[in-house]
Amino acid sequence: MSKYYFDEETANKAVKFIETHLTHTKGELAKKPFILQEYQKEQIIKPLFGWKNKEDDSRKYRTAFIFLPRKNGKSTLAAAIILTLLYLDNEYGAEYYSAANDKEQAKIVYSVVADMVRNNPKLESYVEIFKNSIVYNAQGSFYKAISRETSTKHGFNTSAFIYDELHGMRDDGTENLWQVLETSTGARKSPLSIAITTAGFDKFSACYKMYDYAKRVKDGSIIDEQFLPVIFEADEDDDIENPETWAKANPGLDVSLKRSYMEREVKKALAQPSYLNIVKRLHLNLWTGSQTAWLADHDILACDDTISEEVLLSAPCYGGLDLASVRDLTSLVLAWRIGEKIICKHWSFIPEDKYEGRSGGKDGINYQQFAEYLEITPGNVTDYNYVKAKIFEVCEKYNVQSIAFDRWNSSQLVIECIEEGLKMSPFGMGYKSLSPAAKEVESKIMTKDFIYFNDPVIRWQFGNVQLESDPAGNIKPNKAKSSDKIDTIMALCMAVGEEMYSEAPVVSKYKRDNKGFFTI
Repeated sequence: MSKYYFDEETANKAVKFIETHLTHTKGELAKKPFILQEYQKEQIIKPLFGWKNKEDDSRKYRTAFIFLPRKNGKSTLAAAIILTLLYLDNEYGAEYYSAANDKEQAKIVYSVVADMVRNNPKLESYVEIFKNSIVYNAQGSFYKAISRETSTKHGFNTSAFIYDELHGMRDDGTENLWQVLETSTGARKSPLSIAITTAGFDKFSACYKMYDYAKRVKDGSIIDEQFLPVIFEADEDDDIENPETWAKANPGLDVSLKRSYMEREVKKALAQPSYLNIVKRLHLNLWTGSQTAWLADHDILACDDTISEEVLLSAPCYGGLDLASVRDLTSLVLAWRIGEKIICKHWSFIPEDKYEGRSGGKDGINYQQFAEYLEITPGNVTDYNYVKAKIFEVCEKYNVQSIAFDRWNSSQLVIECIEEGLKMSPFGMGYKSLSPAAKEVESKIMTKDFIYFNDPVIRWQFGNVQLESDPAGNIKPNKAKSSDKIDTIMALCMAVGEEMYSEAPVVSKYKRDNKGFFTI
């Protein structure tokens, strides 16, 4: 005999509260009633609030894992759950939290909660709204938005919490924020811990472990009657172009997620290899690797156009300088934008002993196959005086506007170049700086608007690149293996980025900074 029963009245009360008193806060639906979609009502709200213990009428479910792709109204749903708890739980001294991985993420759910309250004078009359919290004075209860950065991780007596985008939670070996909040619910009659998240790319994370657990509960291989799994995802072998795949992963398709948007995203993913994993993760809810191979060799080979040297001599160009260790490759790349095309040339420097395989360790690379494409400096370390002389020679020959360099790995060489009159610009190696440039390079290669003069060094190093992505869909090149060389590709991205940033009208090309219980 089951220990639980379904309280239809309480479940319907929760639905009625949301649909009667809460509104959308953004877009074309702003200030209109929040009418729950069928899956939200039947798979989330009614089960969470309706199922109870026969023994003491406490909630059946203590943990919920809600797994939804982007643009399916997660923030609005999270806000609705929080407010239903705050206004209907009738618990004195209750503590409700929305948790996130950083302050900016924490603000998202909080702003929706606060705006929902402000949109309804009756709701607002029961509470005080502060910068990061809402206090229900008559009950001595409150809701607060917290993050890893803002939380002290002490003193919680949590009644319920929602963790937004759990996949981004860092696991550094210490007690994480989820654990802190969950272990602080022990004194409450009806504690509730909710994860609401999209897929991530770290299959060793706490989120993936919870996802795996939720899948097992859902398929019955694990019996946990107090755990509610709500999972929407495509399967790995599903056709990404098929609208049925989109609907399978996105219960909000044609409601919060427009079909035209998915069509554009899928089209972009098929045209840009780096974007495929992003679409799979963000819109089909598939776990992907943090790194993915970037460009196929046949796409590089297809870019076989040429352009006259005379054109390059007069056209403005921008440089990228990747300074490796003195025992490894150093690369200078110039990039031109002429019409729709990006043209690049490189000069890569390697110490003679490394070239001959006599020093610096054996990395398994036969540099002699690239003999006519490398600048070999005498000795066992890269001669930076030689490099500097070549940089000035190149700048005298071509119309170089400025040269970007890694701001965290500059050297005396850069200082001397600046002192001697070259325009050198520090360039960040993070997602913010590299992602636009990498996406531009990729786009030009895929449309065959990229000219590299069939340079085997560039082709070789493109083959060594894997893309690393962040949860926001930004990308940056990385090595497939630690021994791989991608110096020329990094210099290329810096050069293209320098050209792109130079076009911003606000930035000079010469200088860049970088009252009782609520009733319904």
